[in-house]
Amino acid sequence: PYMVREQCLWVDGKLPKFRENIYHDAEEDLWWIGTAETPLTNLHRDEILPMDVLPLNYVAYSACFRREKMSAGRDVRGLKRGHQFDKVEMFKFTTPESSYDELEKMVEHAADMARLLGIPHRVVMMCTGDLGFVAAKKYDVEMWAPGCQEWLEVSSISNVEAFQARRGNIRFRREHGASPEYVHTLNGSGLALPRTLIAVMENYQQADGSIAIPEVLRSYMGGVEVIR
Repeated sequence: PYMVREQCLWVDGKLPKFRENIYHDAEEDLWWIGTAETPLTNLHRDEILPMDVLPLNYVAYSACFRREKMSAGRDVRGLKRGHQFDKVEMFKFTTPESSYDELEKMVEHAADMARLLGIPHRVVMMCTGDLGFVAAKKYDVEMWAPGCQEWLEVSSISNVEAFQARRGNIRFRREHGASPEYVHTLNGSGLALPRTLIAVMENYQQADGSIAIPEVLRSYMGGVEVIR
């Protein structure tokens, strides 16, 4: 769903911090999602999961809506920052002892897409000061955009440990009769489409202004190799 109830945003940690950045339908008291992480986090709210289903791996493709605070200037025009964009979201529910291994797998999934596109990229582990309110550990995947001469963040992958699970009462049981424990949750973009499109266009633009289609995408383009 693109619209959720307020409790869903408390569970995934978007509230109270990002209240001013979220579109709100006051009449229906529904909130527009800024990422598919929000509904995915709430899929198993107030549930006790059996050990043998973990890790649970989800992926969602959705529109995202954000009240970005934007001033004038070229850096806020066009695709780079917008109030609506599309994004693929990866999400995992897992055990505490395996969550950091699962985090590394998610980083590889996101970086693999940059590699397949043939675009220069890097993986950056974020320092404590750059971590969000929820995350215990976070990586960014960035693609190089030669036109604007900067690294564009196309994916953020986070392990939030039991933060969301505690808010959402999401637990698992190791065996019959055992006390339930909180799961760990992880989320990551794979990838945010507008900035990925910028990186593709700027890295594959040719001298005559045409744009070569990355080889990995040509089968989805009906065999088209160049956009003129």
